[in-house]
Amino acid sequence: MRKLIDKVIILLVSLIFYLSGVDSSYMVVPVLTVMIISAVLSYLENDKVTLALFALFLLLCLRYPEFLAFIPLFCYDAAFMNIKGNYWLFSFLPFAVHHKSLPFPALLLEAAFIPAAVVLKNRTIMLQNMEEEYRRLRDNAAEISLKLEKQNKELIERQDYEIHLATITERNRIARDIHDNVGHLLSRSILQIGALMAVNKEKSIADNLRLIKETLSEAMDSIRASVHNLHEDSVDLKNEIQKLINSFTFCPVDFQYDMNENPDKKIRYCFIAVVKEALSNIMKHSNATEAAITMVEHPAIYQLLIKDNGTNASYNRDNGIGLQSITDRITSLGGNIHISTEKGFRIFISIPKISV
Repeated sequence: MRKLIDKVIILLVSLIFYLSGVDSSYMVVPVLTVMIISAVLSYLENDKVTLALFALFLLLCLRYPEFLAFIPLFCYDAAFMNIKGNYWLFSFLPFAVHHKSLPFPALLLEAAFIPAAVVLKNRTIMLQNMEEEYRRLRDNAAEISLKLEKQNKELIERQDYEIHLATITERNRIARDIHDNVGHLLSRSILQIGALMAVNKEKSIADNLRLIKETLSEAMDSIRASVHNLHEDSVDLKNEIQKLINSFTFCPVDFQYDMNENPDKKIRYCFIAVVKEALSNIMKHSNATEAAITMVEHPAIYQLLIKDNGTNASYNRDNGIGLQSITDRITSLGGNIHISTEKGFRIFISIPKISV
């Protein structure tokens, strides 16, 4: 667009020079000729064609002085081509040839306009290069910004996962300490009170000991429930599945996990049981050389896909207790299960989030 604007400006100035020095009935012919050739150059934008047409136009100027006013327009195209050489300097040759036959002031002005056209072309090229460099830098900056955002997001997710894992580990430690220390102390106290009740025959003391024993037993039950809940909440689905895969040596397993949060404990234990049963079936009944486990969280559902590349897969739900148990688990959570044996054994499970 910039080059087109420059050429329009040069053409208008050249027309002023041309109209002020020519008075002929055929004065429109050079104008049309120049406009056609210039349009061809702008359309093709080929250096070899530009050089050839520039040379042809110079020959035309040597024969017909009327075309001299339009030389700056073709110098604009011929300047700064990829072909080595300042060919636009040859444009002064027609002026030297016709300097005696034409008014000198007009020739001087037209010749002086040639360097101006070349300078205008140089300025336009520099602006275009600067714009291209700006766009390149802007695109690079945008790409780097996107990469940094992605890395920052991954870092935050990794930190969140590490915090979650540390929280789970601490819950496990607390549950273990309660079970090993407080639980054992309560159990020993209950046994000691039971022994005292066995050797003490006084009714009042026996009743008090019985009340203490009941209180301790209730505390023991409460601690057991708390430890059990802490342990269930501390089960990390990704970590547990990875443990199952690490202990599975029958064939390599590709594990893909794409869940933002740890699912509800019912879904966790369901998926763990499904993966355990599926890996067991692969080891017992399949000749697979590789398997894959994919867990994906969608806005409304959780999905689990387990597949292998075995060639002797067979499936009978009525005869498979493990697979029937899996189906019952999924159904109880309001989910769907699809089992196929085409191109290997394949289990596809989807469970809605609202089911839990």
